[in-house]
Amino acid sequence: MIDADGFRANVGIILANTHGQVLWAKRVGHNAWQFPQGGIDAGESPTDAMYRELWEEVGLYPKHVKLLSQTQSWLRYRLPKRYIRQGQYPLCIGQKQKWFLLQLDEKNTEYIRFDTAKPEFDHWEWVSYWYPLNQVVAFKRNVYRRALLELSPQLPLRSELLLPSARQR
Repeated sequence: MIDADGFRANVGIILANTHGQVLWAKRVGHNAWQFPQGGIDAGESPTDAMYRELWEEVGLYPKHVKLLSQTQSWLRYRLPKRYIRQGQYPLCIGQKQKWFLLQLDEKNTEYIRFDTAKPEFDHWEWVSYWYPLNQVVAFKRNVYRRALLELSPQLPLRSELLLPSARQR
């Protein structure tokens, strides 16, 4: 779903463990890491899309996670010109995202999997909460910063979250 301004509706998923670390996933065939994310289908709510993407991208069902929070508003980023598909109608110039913070109990880590029909990731690891800020592709950094900052107060274990430090892994 692309809105009148050219932004595709999307959800982003920050999946935290009980130690305050987050799941960081590597895209198939690339040395590019990111949080799971995906588009919202027509007639689908952001929450429904989040649970669908959670299953499609990392193999988890709602029963495996606890929904802690979501961003209040849409967070937007523009695509660099080289990624805009000219001739596409409607033209997509970027994404508007609702971000969700979920918690995964470590006993459910065994259910994380990538053997779906169309895998997007081939590896994952737990990293410190702020680590993704300096690791994600540059055009997504501001959205990641805004999502992480807004959602961090809802994370039950917050001792390591006091200062953003992207040097920790």
